Amino acid sequence: MLTAQSTTVGAPAVEVIPIGGLGEFGMNMMLIACGDTAVLVDAGVMFPEPELFGVDLVIPDVSALDTYAGRIAALILTHGHEDHIGAVPHILKHVNGPVYATAFTHALLQPKFDEHGTDTEGRLITVAPKQTVTIGTLSVEFLRVTHSIPDAVALAIHTPQGVIIHTGDFKIDQTPLDGERFDLHRLAQLGAQGVLALFSDSTNADQPGTTGADVDVIPGFEEIFSSAPGKLIVAAFSTSIFRMQILVDLAEQYDRKVAFVGRGMMRNSETAMRLGALKVPNGLIIADSDVRDFPSQDVLCLCTGSQGEAMAALSRIAIDDHRYVKVNDDDTVVFSARAIPGNEKAIGRVMNHLARRGADIVTDDMKHIHVSGHASAEELKLVLSLVQPRFFVPIHGEYRQLAQHARLAKAACPGTTVVSMGDGDVLRLDETGARIVDRVQTGRILIDGTRTGEIADEILRDRRHLGIDGLVVVVVALNGQTGVLERAPEVIARGLAMDAKQEQMLRDAPGLLEAALNGAPREERTDPGLMQARVKVEVQRLFKKRAGRRPLILPIVLEV
Repeated sequence: MLTAQSTTVGAPAVEVIPIGGLGEFGMNMMLIACGDTAVLVDAGVMFPEPELFGVDLVIPDVSALDTYAGRIAALILTHGHEDHIGAVPHILKHVNGPVYATAFTHALLQPKFDEHGTDTEGRLITVAPKQTVTIGTLSVEFLRVTHSIPDAVALAIHTPQGVIIHTGDFKIDQTPLDGERFDLHRLAQLGAQGVLALFSDSTNADQPGTTGADVDVIPGFEEIFSSAPGKLIVAAFSTSIFRMQILVDLAEQYDRKVAFVGRGMMRNSETAMRLGALKVPNGLIIADSDVRDFPSQDVLCLCTGSQGEAMAALSRIAIDDHRYVKVNDDDTVVFSARAIPGNEKAIGRVMNHLARRGADIVTDDMKHIHVSGHASAEELKLVLSLVQPRFFVPIHGEYRQLAQHARLAKAACPGTTVVSMGDGDVLRLDETGARIVDRVQTGRILIDGTRTGEIADEILRDRRHLGIDGLVVVVVALNGQTGVLERAPEVIARGLAMDAKQEQMLRDAPGLLEAALNGAPREERTDPGLMQARVKVEVQRLFKKRAGRRPLILPIVLEV
């Protein structure tokens, strides 16, 4: 039992359940429940590993929310990054109330609703820092924080048991580009009044010192702008609005036109300009189709693809597959983003393609052209010192970051009790203290965005099977009355690496299969279903015996 300071005797307990985001990067989602009221904080996605064939997004398994059906009164979003809002259209059916978010976050979310055909009439409520909304037994106060995207907020959730602070993602930027500073004053006030529990971003907990301000990249980019002889192509996250602003300002200073390249970059820049979050002088922007009409030294292209995504703009530019933007041997390509773990190979492939075309490649290892949006150790300790919570729970990050944040908390707040949680743990806060009382099902749901949605395990197994062992299509034409083969079977192989011996096996396969089918009973040969099964078994046996392979067999039996 973890002992707390006194809370309101007889008040309903508060339950906190991380649905995703603890022990992993992405899928951030948390349920907070008190009495008859529950709210969700964030609903993010994770981008799939390469072995998840055909998977576009990974979202949290929200089956645990069924227990709270009818009680989830709101979804509250801290900011507009995909790992916090990407799953919203998929989980909105579990929310029996509005979606609270700041203006820029709502603007990034709306295209997702449009794409999914989701009716959100009257459900999107825009909030601002310093505003408080009441949701059942809870009051939620929005606090300004600085991050790598505009309009990011932390939450101070006032419950009958005390105040819970959820930081969202943050860093402490003392010179934010938009002039909106981290509300450390209100955080200190809440700390002085007493905070029950702090849930804080751990993404950079293992990074010493401070993260640095967005403006810190300006000198590095000035060097690049002043020395680049040809076209300048900068790849960054499409939600890095502050990075966009810095580059737009430098383009104006160095007399370069700006082209936004890639669907995400175009859409988010337009949204940011419409809301005033991105300020661009008249006449500075050109369409990507106009890039070739300007001298190379007069153009800056801001594009997607910093993580080596196969269909992103930079990947297509790198293999000379983009309709309008081409790389010449005097061009400079800048990767202004940190590689997400697991993406290193994909990024390396893109860099190699660019190098073959003569581009000068610049990364953060060469010049200071990227700063993180997440607080490092000293900033995390400052927040802990200001809040001095009774209980502290590290969130957002893999286990090593969560563990390091816990160590920082013990050093900065000796009187604070650290509670280590994982996805699915149920933390109960009441007058007796804080303890983990249960565990609910959590996990991942795989989404194929081009088709019907969720991908079942058996579909993913088939895709892995195809990727490893290939596909064999067998076409058999039978007389529907007599069961006699009308012609020799056709055997078509795809995705199989064949040596000379196995190629001979493939040539022998139609004759061997014909003999086997002719030996089957007439009743079986006149039943297409039985014949499909027979074809599959015979071909599987042949490939296993003579090639040691188990390709996916697709039998097609035609009655003629």
